[in-house]
Amino acid sequence: MPDALLYGVALLANLTGLAWLALSMDVHWEQVRGPAPLARGTVVLLRWLGSAVVAASLAVCLSVDHGSMASLVWFMVLAGSALTIAFTLAWKPRLLAPWVAWVPASAPR
Repeated sequence: MPDALLYGVALLANLTGLAWLALSMDVHWEQVRGPAPLARGTVVLLRWLGSAVVAASLAVCLSVDHGSMASLVWFMVLAGSALTIAFTLAWKPRLLAPWVAWVPASAPR
């Protein structure tokens, strides 16, 4: 696989992982999904999945390049993904809804 494609996979994985980590917080969950409560099991699942996917993106970067360059690229992709998720939550939080479309809607509180 070309290096650029693998770095794209790492970017997408970082975006997904950070979106899941952000959406595991009540405030951001309400921004994206409305007043439906966030179940404790969903919080745990989102945090585990988010952490695993961010770690997998590091593994992808390490498979492309040597350790020092891969960690630099991963850190920069992580920073760019964090900014992207933060700006999305600030301006158009509903754009993150597809990342949690698989979570069933609950009854309002």
